[in-house]
Amino acid sequence: MTWETVIGLEIHVQLNTKSKIFSGASTAFGAEPNAHASVVECALPGALPVMNREVVEKAIKLGLALNAQINRKNVFDRKNYFYPDLPKGYQISQLALPIVEHGKLDIVVGDEVKTINVTRAHMEEDAGKSVHEGLNGTTGIDLNRAGTPLLEVVSEPELRSAAEAVAYAKALHGLVTWLDICDGNMAEGSFRVDANVSVRPKGQAEFGTRREIKNLNSFRFLEQAISYEVQAQIEILEDGGKVQQATMLFDPEKGETRVMRLKEDAHDYRYFPDPDLLPIIISDAQMDKAKSQMPELPKEMAARFVADFGVSEYDARLLTSSRVQAAFFETAATQSNGNGKLVANWINGDLASRLNKEGIDLQDNPITANRLADLVKKIADGTLSSKLAKTAFEKMWEEPDASIEQIIEKHGLQQMTDTGAIEAIVDEVISNNAKAVEQFKSGNEKALNAIVGQVMKASKGKANPTAVQDLVKQKLV
Repeated sequence: MTWETVIGLEIHVQLNTKSKIFSGASTAFGAEPNAHASVVECALPGALPVMNREVVEKAIKLGLALNAQINRKNVFDRKNYFYPDLPKGYQISQLALPIVEHGKLDIVVGDEVKTINVTRAHMEEDAGKSVHEGLNGTTGIDLNRAGTPLLEVVSEPELRSAAEAVAYAKALHGLVTWLDICDGNMAEGSFRVDANVSVRPKGQAEFGTRREIKNLNSFRFLEQAISYEVQAQIEILEDGGKVQQATMLFDPEKGETRVMRLKEDAHDYRYFPDPDLLPIIISDAQMDKAKSQMPELPKEMAARFVADFGVSEYDARLLTSSRVQAAFFETAATQSNGNGKLVANWINGDLASRLNKEGIDLQDNPITANRLADLVKKIADGTLSSKLAKTAFEKMWEEPDASIEQIIEKHGLQQMTDTGAIEAIVDEVISNNAKAVEQFKSGNEKALNAIVGQVMKASKGKANPTAVQDLVKQKLV
């Protein structure tokens, strides 16, 4: 039987406000346990929540970016459950009236662009954290994270593979960091993914029984967890069993999921409107303010890069994967004397490879946008060949304070443009490679490349390859 995977993601986006959603306590990461737990998070008698206006503003921005419906009336609900990291015994969230509904997010898998519908994004408070690091196996409760503002972004179950799920998560991660509403730090829990996974026979309309894998904090773990869970469910069904709805955890060390608890449904949480919080009505002025503060979005900027700099749509998507990279490219392309496509090739090629090798971020690398533009200009005007440019790039990385002119002069990288000197080398190579010459004259085009390669080697890579090829052809044809 052929099986189809059905995946929907619930992603918790931690908003980068300085204070919590319902109190003035700090949201700074890394403080001593419970240092940032106010009377509101500790649920002391008489402590009442007060809404943080900035949370609403950031939620509106996401709604605009997703081209979604933004509900002007917002009501908060109590989601009731008992767990040690939730002193109140309930989480303040939104159920019936979320702030954002019916959005869309484009993802790219290979060469295919697919639009995924976003069901909703609602505001809520985060819970605290159980810390299993005490002596003798004890567990402590740290409430620093409790009350940190979240947007829970829920997709429709339209993802059909682990690869699509990762592409969706990366697209949303890129968007919320682009909008500067979340720092996107997955290691610190700023962006956490819950994956709802089920399988069904290919062509069947009804969904299979889903399992929810909780708190995946890396794209690699997301892909591994879904792949394992899909295979596990298929094996259960093919053995004649039934998949039981459950909440799952992923063990990264073993690469497998395991049951955490039987899954609750919404009615199990006994939602009801929070009597301590009045409805929030979003005004026209708030909407206008949010719209005026919206940056140029990745899709719009990618289209502009194609139009203004002549890059391909594929390259434009890569270049707009983050605001840092987009700004880097635009600066370099603008300074490159109309060689934006060549700039894009270097950013997506050699520079990306070196950053990956060194394990550093683009903004921390020694080759600034202006330095890359200087390198590209030397390639475009014929000062550097492609081979010499790669050597120059390496030297620029090692010598961050040197200009491209200083690099070229110091390391003797100037491309040979003296046709007389090149011709002398060509004559010598032709006279020393009679066999290759004869092969070329007999119709073997590959022999020409061999002769050109010998000339480039003799010139230590400094001869202009185009000039070399033209000279060789002139002498042999």
